[in-house]
Amino acid sequence: MGTTIVQLFAVLLLSNAVFCDEEESKCVEYNTQTFAENINLNNHFVMFYAPWCSHCKRLHPTWDELAEMLNTEESRITIAKVDCTVETTICSEQDITGYPTLKYFSVDKLEPVKFKGTRDLPSLTNFLNEQLGSNLVKHDEEEAEVAKGALVLTDDTFGPQLESGTYFVKFYAPWCGHCQRLAPTWETFATKYKNNKGVTIAKVDCTTDREACNAYNIKSFPTLLWIKDGEMVEKYQGLRSLDDFSHYVEDRLGGADYEKLEIVIPPSSPVVTLTSENFDAGVSNGLTFVKFFAPWCGHCKGLAPTWEVLGKKFSSLKKVSIAKVDCTLETNKQLCNDQEVDGFPTLLLYKDGEKIDEHTGSRSFEDLYDFVVSHGKRLEHDEL
Repeated sequence: MGTTIVQLFAVLLLSNAVFCDEEESKCVEYNTQTFAENINLNNHFVMFYAPWCSHCKRLHPTWDELAEMLNTEESRITIAKVDCTVETTICSEQDITGYPTLKYFSVDKLEPVKFKGTRDLPSLTNFLNEQLGSNLVKHDEEEAEVAKGALVLTDDTFGPQLESGTYFVKFYAPWCGHCQRLAPTWETFATKYKNNKGVTIAKVDCTTDREACNAYNIKSFPTLLWIKDGEMVEKYQGLRSLDDFSHYVEDRLGGADYEKLEIVIPPSSPVVTLTSENFDAGVSNGLTFVKFFAPWCGHCKGLAPTWEVLGKKFSSLKKVSIAKVDCTLETNKQLCNDQEVDGFPTLLLYKDGEKIDEHTGSRSFEDLYDFVVSHGKRLEHDEL
């Protein structure tokens, strides 16, 4: 059946450094030997962690995205990590007493610098810019070239600009892969509505204008908000094509009071409803991505439309199902306990009846879709 886990592990042991799964991350994982061999060859930003640490688990998707952006052949910085439950010598030498601990190692300085800020991507990249003394993370050239349609908002202008009128705003980071792919579409979309008096299409670079992004509690990129008279009306959760954006705007400009609208799931929902009675059968074949939720949960409500779009995206595939379980129903409580659901929403992936992974990263459509696809590629005779 191809390469076995034992064979794969043997290959990794023969490498100079142990790399994370290439489908998921470009992060470099060092052991005692490779840490000593490589730490002085380039500037390094290292996460010292423990696999059981909940804060480390939450940071891992962000750390992987940082590695995806910066771990290139010509990069002046290497994003790496060390498992302190295995590499105890390194962690002892580095005086690691809590997890995760993030340290910047410069080729020009003897002592590393400990990162003490908020563990989000803008804060991490700003820290690296400060340490390197230059703009390590530069604006994408394509973004700069097409920046002709969307209104550029900054910390100085966003308040007065947004306090009156209706705006559809993209909050982004230039290094974000999803943002880079969206940039041309967003500018074309903005040009299309440039003369429309009903709405202004705008954008904010959260790496340079953090005050504006903090004002709207931006936690991931890109985030697209419909804002009216300075207040956030709703977060856009749909697909990101020009037609999808146009339909969304036309719906919003149709005269309805969208601030009072509730999410209505159509009767023909592509999401499969599972209960204690049909759960085993429902997850028995192929991949099944299950949302365990509670109707009163705010995060669950926010995820609901995205989950529907995800279900629609995979509805034509026989070996992939998007499902949900309402854990507040008396008949489902034991099921949720058996699946070790301890918070809402909990997103678990099953393959042929076996629970194989939990999604703990961003709940944007792109990240959820990529999560399923990365596992789906491993299914035999099925292409996503």
